[in-house]
Amino acid sequence: MNFLKPPCDEAVITSRSAATPCSKKLGPWILAATILGSSMAFIDGTVVNIALPALQQKLNATAVDVQWVVEAYALFLAALLLPGGSLGDRFGRRRMYAIGVAVFAIASVWCGLSPNIQQLIFARAVQGVGAALLVPGSLAIISASFAEDERGKAIGTWSGATAMTTALGPVLGGWLIEHVSWRAVFFLNVPLALVVLFLVFRFVPESRDEESKGKLDLPGAILATLGLAGIVYGLTESTSLGFRSRIVISTLVGGVVVFAAFIFVEAKSSAPMMPLSLFRSLDFAGANMLTLFLYAALSGTLFFLPLNLIQVQGYTATSAGAAILPFIVTMFLLSRWSGGLVKKYGARLPLVIGPIVAATGFALLLRPGVGGTYWTTFFPAILILGLGMAISVAPLTTTVMNSVKESHAGIASGINNAVSRTAGLLAIAVLGVIMFQTFNSCLDNTMNQTALSPEIRTVIDNERTRLAAIEIPASISEDEREQLKKVIDNCFVRGFRYVTVMGAALALASSLVALWTIGRRKKTPPTVMP
Repeated sequence: MNFLKPPCDEAVITSRSAATPCSKKLGPWILAATILGSSMAFIDGTVVNIALPALQQKLNATAVDVQWVVEAYALFLAALLLPGGSLGDRFGRRRMYAIGVAVFAIASVWCGLSPNIQQLIFARAVQGVGAALLVPGSLAIISASFAEDERGKAIGTWSGATAMTTALGPVLGGWLIEHVSWRAVFFLNVPLALVVLFLVFRFVPESRDEESKGKLDLPGAILATLGLAGIVYGLTESTSLGFRSRIVISTLVGGVVVFAAFIFVEAKSSAPMMPLSLFRSLDFAGANMLTLFLYAALSGTLFFLPLNLIQVQGYTATSAGAAILPFIVTMFLLSRWSGGLVKKYGARLPLVIGPIVAATGFALLLRPGVGGTYWTTFFPAILILGLGMAISVAPLTTTVMNSVKESHAGIASGINNAVSRTAGLLAIAVLGVIMFQTFNSCLDNTMNQTALSPEIRTVIDNERTRLAAIEIPASISEDEREQLKKVIDNCFVRGFRYVTVMGAALALASSLVALWTIGRRKKTPPTVMP
């Protein structure tokens, strides 16, 4: 017996055929394959943030370097997410999902073996390519493999299970970082990938969309990648080169021009990866703008929070991972309840209130200084932030799916997912500029009032791109070391507060978007022009 041949592979599921009878028997195995594969990408997104302080220490990386560790992954995931879904529809969802898992696993090994920060950044970019294939493929496989009356339950099981694995990820990752190595975080993906590949080839039937015979939108994918890369590169490198740098100016301008070209190409393409006609729906356009603002606030804040907890507050990697748990657990426990809010009140009211609650959570992150117990400093903010996101996510997803025709639900969901990834990509770059500018200004002002030798000032100036990870020279006295460490920590906290202020402002902006757009215009969902 061939253990890699699915027992029900006698037929390929197409968009025109319902799930095969044998898919009912294979249902639990299909769910296991999609849940474990998706969990690799979701866990990776939360655990790597916890590993950033360790990367700075072990690889002598600057804060800009660790920004690129996150941004390289997010760039290719955001830009290639929609083409990744299209490849699965055209060439086989099981096939592309398996390729995505394999690429992700190989890139994870490369990450774990990287001898320097530059190689790690390149490996993370390859991870992003793999994630762009496996993330859309997981739900596509479920939709194709389960009959319509069982699909909702299957997706609910997938959502709950991936939420729990995502919740456990930061704690497990923090423990591995603390007791083994930051490299173990990436090697953890390898056994998971092997299990997923076995389940995929053994139990998951192939499926594809037989009507998907048009050309792939390669120009759109290339332009989206180059446009986002130029903008993000210019913003990120401006922290060290300054906005007057020719490199920064040229990449920013070039990125904007290329992204404008992407919009033009999508408007003229016969088979665009992002059909602009969908945005004629006020609900769809508003939901995606809300997503952009709200997820920008969330991603930017959660990037700097672990750096604050570990480098400033003195948390271990394990406790820093556990500190974020209330956010994830609150979202998981209240997801079903928040879905019921749509049925009772409609989507507009939760999408106005939820971001306001989230903005309150961001504002509460202004309170913690240096020191204090977790329960009175970060816990209330993280809990309230989780409540705000829990109120918002289910109504947001419902709005996106209800704003287009059922036949376009897949591409609508893909666009919204890509927008959320793009929001995080841009937010880390923009809020990184705010963090660096605030930190440097504070450090300059404070050091000017402190009696430091020119040699010590030179060392600090050379290290300032490491933010709170600045290594204080061992040659100075213990009292001076403590004083300088306090200055660095306070300056980081000041920068973090500016980041959370921006987070609160973006969350409030997303609430206003919901107020002005969601449910305001009743019209037939748009049709995507061929």
